[in-house]
Amino acid sequence: MPVPKSEFDRLPPCDFYTPEELLEADQMYTVYEIARLLQGLEPDAEIDEGTEDVLLDWAIPWIMTNADDLVVAEPRSDDEPGYYGLKEDE
Repeated sequence: MPVPKSEFDRLPPCDFYTPEELLEADQMYTVYEIARLLQGLEPDAEIDEGTEDVLLDWAIPWIMTNADDLVVAEPRSDDEPGYYGLKEDE
């Protein structure tokens, strides 16, 4: 059910980090690490599985939206996720 805006004290703009603001140029990150970074956490922060699932709901669309600015690396093994990093300027 929608809620009136007047019920909230503050309504900041819905701004997200750019890839350059979020990621180090010489590093590659898993989607799980990006999810943590988007929430201001350290990439290796311990969080429960339910919280991680919610954070992934933000990270996956962020990766898709910013795909033109990212590179992807295949997993190094079958039990490892893929990695994402900043695309280098040509």
